[in-house]
Amino acid sequence: MPQIPEKIHELTVGQLSARSGAAVSALHFYEAKGLISSRRTSGNQRRYGRDILRRVAFIRAAQRVGIPLATVRDALARLPEERTPTHEDWALLSAAWRTELDERIKQLGRLRDHLSDCIGCGCLSLENCVLSNPDDVFGERLSGSRLMPEGKDA
Repeated sequence: MPQIPEKIHELTVGQLSARSGAAVSALHFYEAKGLISSRRTSGNQRRYGRDILRRVAFIRAAQRVGIPLATVRDALARLPEERTPTHEDWALLSAAWRTELDERIKQLGRLRDHLSDCIGCGCLSLENCVLSNPDDVFGERLSGSRLMPEGKDA
């Protein structure tokens, strides 16, 4: 990993990429989505504060556990003065995200347990399909083998 001298307080996109392990295109994407920010030099080149390294690490850690980027952006926006998340911030946010992750784990377990049934039946019936219609939530409102937008004539 390339070392950046302490006296350098801003990083180029290449340096940020090398240090964070995130592709340059991912960093541009994060910036476009409002997850990180940079300033522009007189030559229109991006410069990132060193604290962006921690923000990128935070974003990537959240992505690895399946947190959507919109949720990460909302969490980062709640930090005072757009500061970089601390260990305490991560602890609070990860506790809040635990319920969401537990629900995803439950859904993935259901998918795993019923995937062969779905492939084998071929019916794609919303009445019986535990993947498309868990617990028959649509059965009381709709009929047919596929979801139609409500209020629209078929």
